[in-house]
Formats: sequence, structure tokens, C-alpha cells
Amino acid sequence: MLWLLTLSATVYSFILIYSLQRATDSNYLQSQIIAVGIGILGAIIFSVIDYINLLKYWYIWTIVGILLAVSVFLFGITVTGTDDTAWIRLPGGMTFQPSELMKICFIITFSKHLAYTVENGLIKYIKGVLLLFIHAMIPIVIIHFQGDDGSALIFLMMFAIMAFTAGVQLRYFAIALGAVVICIPFIWSFVMNDEHRNRILALFDLDGNALTDYGWQQYQGKVSIASGGIFGSGIGKGTRVQNNIVPEQQNDFIFTVAGEELGFVGCIVLILILILLMVKIIVIAIKSKDIAGRCICYGLFGMLTTQTIINLGMVLGFLPVVGITLPFFSQGGTSVMSMFFGVGLVQSVYLHNKMEIDDKLSGKYKLLLKNEFFD
Repeated sequence: MLWLLTLSATVYSFILIYSLQRATDSNYLQSQIIAVGIGILGAIIFSVIDYINLLKYWYIWTIVGILLAVSVFLFGITVTGTDDTAWIRLPGGMTFQPSELMKICFIITFSKHLAYTVENGLIKYIKGVLLLFIHAMIPIVIIHFQGDDGSALIFLMMFAIMAFTAGVQLRYFAIALGAVVICIPFIWSFVMNDEHRNRILALFDLDGNALTDYGWQQYQGKVSIASGGIFGSGIGKGTRVQNNIVPEQQNDFIFTVAGEELGFVGCIVLILILILLMVKIIVIAIKSKDIAGRCICYGLFGMLTTQTIINLGMVLGFLPVVGITLPFFSQGGTSVMSMFFGVGLVQSVYLHNKMEIDDKLSGKYKLLLKNEFFD
């Protein structure tokens, strides 16, 4: 079921990308198919490796994450449609975003850290929780200085969801939330730049802001979604899609393509696929035999859920535009690869828990036969 839902989302995305790319000179579908192929291969490799062994070598994943983070400061570029330096250009003109792959490294290392903290009873003490917080803040701060605050927000939410499901007490979250509220004036004045502030202000004055840079994309996106009605205009028949009216519709605003060409029904199907994926991941987490396996599952759940909510929120005008892709649907090689790698990690948790249960049942059956024989 996990693979069925994942591949359903992928095929759906291919249809949307195929339709919209006809309005451009770029072959987005080809690059997406290549990225999906690499992602599926990586997911299969992750799934056959016992996740316990992946966690055992957590320090390797830490080194990989650090190298990915440092590479941006050495070789980072700014790509069209963004204002942050968070990409690396590869030979042949292709680019990749290291922060996406860092999410997988973070899921592995933070799951190991959480498992150690829980198993040793440190999760009840402020020292143990503080160390978890420091662990999470390292990638968040690094990515913030790259200018990619959208990805930094995803890391923050992954940390919160993984820590909460591992058993970190609510009072620590209340303290953190209170600190954030207190710091809002400071964050607004000194952490955010004019671009960030204008994107937030546009939410409250979208009609008046629609003719400026900050509200235009969301305004046009909402018009495209509304124009689709119940069943949409049909694949390849959306006039706004074919005229490329919504900026970056192949990436963060892919939902507008579904809205215009497949209508309300197409949007509901898209959202339903993602919700079912979230539910399936939670079911696998609940059935996991240990805290480490559960943390891995909830790491991908946090990544999938947060990106979905933020992406749909900004497309529909409820949240500011922060450059977050819609999981499995948006065109973006590194993003879709990291999602598939995450699915591979969850599949590893499922398979190796199932294998252990089967082995135990097989052992009990053999013992029963042996007792029956001697009796």
C-alpha cells in the first residue's frame, strides 16, 4: 500500500508536468522521470538494509549532512524564481538542493539520538531535551544562513513532531512556544528581511497587493484554481496553464494546474492520496517494535505533512510564499528523490519488523512440532 500510494502520486505528477511543460521550452518531465528513477533505486536500497544498521553508523550520516551543508557555502548558486543561495550546479547544467538530502540525514541521526535519549531515561530531564534541541538547531541555523528559511521551517517541524511522538513532555513545547511569541518583535525587525515581511503583509492585503510582486503569484494561483470548477477544463486544455500565467507553476504552485485542468475533483484526489500516505506511515510507526523505528516513520510523516500543509496553505493564500514543494507532485529532482529515500527508510522499518515477527512465529512453530514429536 505504501508503494501503491507513492507511485500513484508520482504518476499523477507526471500527468500534471506533461500538461504544463507544453507552455515552456523546458523538458520538465524528462528530468522528473530521471529523478524518480534515482529515487526508486535509492528507496529499494534503503528498504533492504536493516534500519538498525543504518542507525548504527549514524556518524557517517552526520558527516554526509555536514558536507552537504558546507558545499552550499562553497559552490552555492541562486536559481531562477528564488532569492536564496541553496543549490549546487552539476555537470550538464542540472542543479540539486543539498538541504533536501540533509532531511534524510537528519531523520537517521535524530532518530538515533532520540532512541538513545529515551532508552537511557534522559528524555525526562532538561539536559537530555536541551541536547535534542541543539541537535535540531544545527541544520536549522545553517540553512537559515543559506537564505532558505522555508527548508529551515520544515526541519523545525520535523524536530517538533519527532520529539513529541518520542515522549518529550508538553511543558517543553509550551516553553518554546512562549519564547517564540515573546521574540516575534525581534524576529520581525532583525531576522526577517523586507522580502519576508512583504510576503506576510500581502496575505492581509492581497487584492491591493495583487498588482505587485508579492501578491501576484498567490492571486493568479487562486484564480486558476477557481477557474477549474468541479471537473476542470481537462488535461492540456487549461488556457491559463498553457499561457504560463502562474509563475513557477511547475514547482511550488503545481496544485494550481490540478485545480484548473482537473477541477475540485482532481484537487480532492490529490489531497486524498497524500492523506492516505500519511495514515499509512503512522500505521507502520505504531506497529514498529522499537522507538528508533517509530522515530524514522514519524520523521518522514513530519516532512510529508508539514510540506503538504505549508504548500497548500501558501497556494490558497492562507500562508506566505516560502518556497516549499508539494511532496511527490512538484517538479524538482532533489525534492522527489528525498521523498523516495524517506519512503525507503519507512519500508525498511516495516520489512525488518515483519521479518522479525515471522522469524519468531517460525521458531515457535518449529518448537511446537519438536515437542509434539517427542511427546
